[in-house]
Amino acid sequence: MTSKITYLGELRTSSIHIQSGTEILSDAPTDNHGKGEAFSPTDTVANALGACMISIMGIKAMQMDLKMEGSTVEVTKVMQAEPRMIAKIGIVINMNMESDEKIRTIFERAAMTCPVFLSLHPDIEKDVVFNW
Repeated sequence: MTSKITYLGELRTSSIHIQSGTEILSDAPTDNHGKGEAFSPTDTVANALGACMISIMGIKAMQMDLKMEGSTVEVTKVMQAEPRMIAKIGIVINMNMESDEKIRTIFERAAMTCPVFLSLHPDIEKDVVFNW
């Protein structure tokens, strides 16, 4: 088992990661009957994409003995109404490392092969920008 989710009421859940015990709270968004006081389930999907991409780049940095601490990812999720689903995820990756054309190509290709990117439905537009 990866996680256990408990419904807390008022459209809020608590997810416990079994291995670490870490908790994630989620709320329904304000545009879908919720309070919006925590990540919504679709927010976590969009956030997972950004976290996965920069993590894969971090693996590549470790393999190449490069440092990229301080790099950031900005995530924007766009919903569509009918059917209600994620229409687009915007990812802006701001790299904090010295690079040349070869390194940029290696890292950008690695990011685009992250498991979340490859697992998302092809109808979800993924707009990815790398700032070096």
